[in-house]
Amino acid sequence: MDIYKVIKEPCITEKASQLKSESNQVSFKVHRSANKIEIRRAVENLLKANVLEVRTMNVLGKKRRIGRNVGKKADWKKAVVRLGKGQNIEGFDGL
Repeated sequence: MDIYKVIKEPCITEKASQLKSESNQVSFKVHRSANKIEIRRAVENLLKANVLEVRTMNVLGKKRRIGRNVGKKADWKKAVVRLGKGQNIEGFDGL
């Protein structure tokens, strides 16, 4: 898979910012079919960071109602990447 299609966007939540400050981990929304090796290569090549560990999880979309109609948000994949000591990714500094 092309490394430019692997990482979709950063996950910016309270828990993600807590992980960043405590244990130097960042989280991303990634392509559903991407595996840990592809995610590691994408982060190392695109963001120029040393990756120690990659953990992935499939997040199920929530059910939503609009009036009497019931729908569902899309399922997505999340990756939590642990960076090496002293490593930093620009854009995550202020989180």
